[in-house]
Amino acid sequence: MDLTFTAEENQFRQQVRDWLHSNRPSESRPSVADLSACREYDLAWQKTLAESGWAGIAWPTEYGGRGLPLVQQLIWYEEYAKADMPPGGSESVCFVGLAHAGPTLIYSGSEEQKSFHLPKIINGDAVWCQGFSEPSAGSDLASLRTKAVIDGDDLVVNGQKVWTSYADVADYQELLVRTDFEAPKHKGITWVICDMKSPGITIRPIKNMAGNTEFCEVFYDDVRIPLKNIIGGLNNGWKTAMSTLSFERGTAFIADQVELEVDLKALEQLAHRTKFPNEKTAISNDVIAARLCEMKAEVNALKAMTYMSVSKNMTQDLPGPEGSVIRLFYSKLSQRVTQLCMDVLQSEGLVLSRVPGAANHLIEKYLFRYSATIGAGTEQIQRSIIAERILGLPKSR
Repeated sequence: MDLTFTAEENQFRQQVRDWLHSNRPSESRPSVADLSACREYDLAWQKTLAESGWAGIAWPTEYGGRGLPLVQQLIWYEEYAKADMPPGGSESVCFVGLAHAGPTLIYSGSEEQKSFHLPKIINGDAVWCQGFSEPSAGSDLASLRTKAVIDGDDLVVNGQKVWTSYADVADYQELLVRTDFEAPKHKGITWVICDMKSPGITIRPIKNMAGNTEFCEVFYDDVRIPLKNIIGGLNNGWKTAMSTLSFERGTAFIADQVELEVDLKALEQLAHRTKFPNEKTAISNDVIAARLCEMKAEVNALKAMTYMSVSKNMTQDLPGPEGSVIRLFYSKLSQRVTQLCMDVLQSEGLVLSRVPGAANHLIEKYLFRYSATIGAGTEQIQRSIIAERILGLPKSR
């Protein structure tokens, strides 16, 4: 692994900086309280990126990307986070399409499926959501019970999904359904593309602690999905889903990992200007200062781990299980960073304002990041993957 950048890569970094400096949107992104407005804003921004050649940097050129190595994608994320641009990671409504569905289609889809869906994703014409988790199949995803039976040229789907981000503003869904109830639970699952405008779909938003409704329940009542929408083959959905989750745990959250460094800098600035009991400012408190120094070291460690992951993933088609190490470390660290923010703010942290500002943004992240150790597999699932696939320990029961 080489943690240094070549002259060509540094030149690319300067090109990124120059473009971002010249093309920062004049209007801020709407509040997530208005998801329809967020959808329009994010899609418009994605169109701008696509038209300027900055969308899908690591996607193959034949599917609208630039076909550049992952290190250039990393450079883009680093400069993007520093430039204070619109959400580029999991906060964007385009995230699932760009980071989950798109890579899965590239890896497992037919040419017909790729030619129809990939341009819509990369050009900002469609929003995707993920239909994996269920009330009784969250951490144990293979226990999912949403049922699909073949009827002519269609699958007829009945069941329920939960924690589906942006379902109420999505056009398509990457959906896991059970197509064989007699097979072992890992063997009877199918990965399909679901049109979210299909008759029989009911969406119920779930309000989170921050008062927003990014998450939804989705109900399916005799929803018909064409067999041609199956990805990876009938009853082969577990393998296809593992490729989706490999992208999610391996490369999809690089943007969030990079943005954590920016969050920590905002927290440090907050500590320098926030009054603290018996101290001039929060940073004057030895405990606060020590915790901040420790987290700066941990963020640097996360950065090194991310660099290592990018270096390794450049030599393989699918991200390896090492992504779970980074995902677990990031999720716990991101929660500690925003917890420190609350400790710095003290009683002021109990008030969530709709007025934009660094402190308010960090408070929202504090509330939202309770989900960090749940999304993409709970921390217990990540620990099991690390134990079994990296350390070679026996499977957990």
